[in-house]
Amino acid sequence: MQVMKWSVIALAVAAGTTQMAVASSQSESKGFVEDSNLTLLNKNFFFYRDFRNNPSTSQNYRKEWAHGISAMYESGFTQGTVGFGVDAHAMLGLKLDSGNGTNGTGLLPTGSDGRSQDEYSYAGGAVKAQVSNTVLKYGNLFPTAPVFATGTARLFPGSAEGFQLLSSEIEGLNIDAGHFTSIRDGSASTNSHGEITTTYTGIASDSADYVGGSYAFSDNVTASVYGSELEDIWNQYYGNLNWNIPFSDSQALNLDFNVYRTLDEGKALAGDLDSTAWSAAAAYSIGAHKFTLAYQKVNGDEPFDYIAMDGQNSGDSIFLANSVQYSDFNGPNEKSIQVRYDLNMAEYGVPGLSFMARYITGDDVDGTKADPNGAFAGAIGEDGKEWERDIEMKYVVQEGAAKDLSFRVRHASWRANSDMAFFGSAGGTANDEIRLITEYPLDIL
Repeated sequence: MQVMKWSVIALAVAAGTTQMAVASSQSESKGFVEDSNLTLLNKNFFFYRDFRNNPSTSQNYRKEWAHGISAMYESGFTQGTVGFGVDAHAMLGLKLDSGNGTNGTGLLPTGSDGRSQDEYSYAGGAVKAQVSNTVLKYGNLFPTAPVFATGTARLFPGSAEGFQLLSSEIEGLNIDAGHFTSIRDGSASTNSHGEITTTYTGIASDSADYVGGSYAFSDNVTASVYGSELEDIWNQYYGNLNWNIPFSDSQALNLDFNVYRTLDEGKALAGDLDSTAWSAAAAYSIGAHKFTLAYQKVNGDEPFDYIAMDGQNSGDSIFLANSVQYSDFNGPNEKSIQVRYDLNMAEYGVPGLSFMARYITGDDVDGTKADPNGAFAGAIGEDGKEWERDIEMKYVVQEGAAKDLSFRVRHASWRANSDMAFFGSAGGTANDEIRLITEYPLDIL
């Protein structure tokens, strides 16, 4: 099941601006070496998931502990009208604790003996060219588009192989387009990429294409539009409107709206698909406090689905407000409501310390009208209900030798009725989960 992601607002900003930050104007290029940067990230991850009512006797819980070291290098661009450069990355994962009957968390790859590997590593890279404010890349990339985003919720980020075009020629407008033929989960143990599949059916496609972008009407209003094709499976379209309304230096209201439209395409390998999924969220900030209320609805007889790798739940291509740590609340015809509270302790003299708590409840799930010849036939009942409660605490060191070292604790509880077993780990309808994550980034260059 899809796991915790950044906030919808942060993802929208990342999709439109983070990648473009790399692409400063070619006229400002200082050189291949001079503009290079190298970052090293140490990430320590403990994952525990308790199956409260696993119908299978194979596992009562999953528990693993791993440490990851990732190096990311981005060169500058050579000088001239057309600049050339390279990006490269290398990952090393180390098993700290895992049992033969408790593996499968997604932190570590599984060997032919069914056990998690003691260590694994892989590397990748891409070549890139820049003209003016437009960059073309080819190789192993990390797209963050709302219709095609590789996963970021385990030890390492996933990557996709193909082309990506990023352009910011017009002030306020960021264009993002891509063509990809394979994808790699962050726990993959080799340099090979796997097939691009859907998250819930595992049906594979030969390629995925998308194009879109974001436009900032002002400092406080941004809109995004994307379209994509997962060959012979679906055409998917996305829209977002984000409006920040500041009342004072310490008070603001943020309104965020997301919508996806999915239609089967070509050979329709997953069957008939015709759904619209949308969410609307309002977040009111006052001093150290933020209160969020969100509503989400799926109009369609199949779940809202998105891309993954080889049938693994490794994609992040769902920017709906109620896609949270465990559940996406994306069942057919499902409606869900979220209440959330955030507390920033900097206002109380403890900068870097923050808390979050949220509760989401969903009901009216009905999958009995799905295409009888499609991938979701008979998978989901007619009266599905679920809820999830998440609690998180995070601390980031603010200064000194350990500056930017972060500690995060996440807890989630998910419960559902039997009509929702399709969405549960191992077919269960109840999970409790704890994640302990430590990250220490270092800027080498």
